[in-house]
Amino acid sequence: MSLEILQAKSDLRGLVDSYATLTDAKRVADQMLLFTRDTRFNVYFGDQLMSEVIGTKQLEEEFNGHVAAVKRYFTTNAQHVVNVEGDTATGVVFSQIKMVRDEEGREVLTDYSVQYHDVYVRQDGKWLIQERTSHYIIIEVRSL
Repeated sequence: MSLEILQAKSDLRGLVDSYATLTDAKRVADQMLLFTRDTRFNVYFGDQLMSEVIGTKQLEEEFNGHVAAVKRYFTTNAQHVVNVEGDTATGVVFSQIKMVRDEEGREVLTDYSVQYHDVYVRQDGKWLIQERTSHYIIIEVRSL
């Protein structure tokens, strides 16, 4: 494996970890800088398509709606399997996301096991997410 491929894989891991860190901090505007302007973002619960968003403007609106309903997030990324080909790459990120919301005066935790299937592009020397398809594999909800 070449040094260039190793550097790209390291940069891409930094990109997906930045996405998670910014999610936890509720910094949606900063998250948008991680995407291409024409990004595609799809969300599946099982086999059912729940959301399809195109472009960072619509994505930012969508994310801000979610952030408003969540008290706190905690995200952990695990495996990140990447295939780099020049200035493009594909990858799968395995993530655990916890969200705490208020429901009827009590805190409710939703625990998500997610696989992100990504397409990345390098623009002006910086890796960005061009497409992200989120597959919510396991969803558990419980009171805290």
